[in-house]
This record gives sequence, C-alpha cells and structure tokens, in this order.
Amino acid sequence: MPFLTNLLFILQILSAIAMIGLVLIQHGKGADMGASFGSGASGSLFGATGSANFLSRSTAVCATIFFAVTLGMSVLSTGRGAQGGAEVNRLDQATPPAVVASAPVGAASAASVAPASAPSGVQGIPTR
Repeated sequence: MPFLTNLLFILQILSAIAMIGLVLIQHGKGADMGASFGSGASGSLFGATGSANFLSRSTAVCATIFFAVTLGMSVLSTGRGAQGGAEVNRLDQATPPAVVASAPVGAASAASVAPASAPSGVQGIPTR
C-alpha cells in the first residue's frame, strides 16, 4: 500500500509540473497581434494553428491525470479503498482523555487552590 501511495504522489507531482510548463508555453490571445506587426516567431515550432490545438489538448490530458490521481490519493488516504466502502470513524477509535477531578465550585477560592498539573516542590508554588 505505501508503494502505491508513493507512486501516485510521484505521478501527481510530475503531472503538476508538466501542466505548469504547458500553461507557461502557451501564448495568449493577444500574442497573434504582435506577430502581425513583424515579430514572426509565433508559429515557428508547431506551425501557425497547430500549437494551440496540441498545447491545449496536452494541458487537458495533464489536468485529467492530475485530478484522477488526486481522487485516487484521497480514496486511499481515507481507508475506504481498503475496506470496501465501509465508513470508518476515526474519532470512535481514539481513546478518551483522562478525566481530572476538580473541587466543587464553592469549596475554595481560585487563589488558594494550586493547579493539579503543577509538580510539588516547584519554586514559587506552595505545596499542601
């Protein structure tokens, strides 16, 4: 199980980096305007219209992989994939905290009662 989680994590990181790179390579809608005034470098790699189709489809594939891997990691982390859909409540499995007994409200004033968690003999706190 940890092997599958690590593999999905690596695949998610690689797809995220690829998607970021593909988005940064794409040019905006205003980039064609600059090419018409003499830049001429807009269609040098993929052709005049091929870059938009190739890059946008590649970005869509990377985004689909990223979201599918994210969904798979969330299913594995909740434990529903291993237990066949049975809901597991982690709060019911936890041990309750220890209950500390306290004095009744009217028994003593707050200034005369030492804190229960303070060790005895600590300098500045009187021991009784």
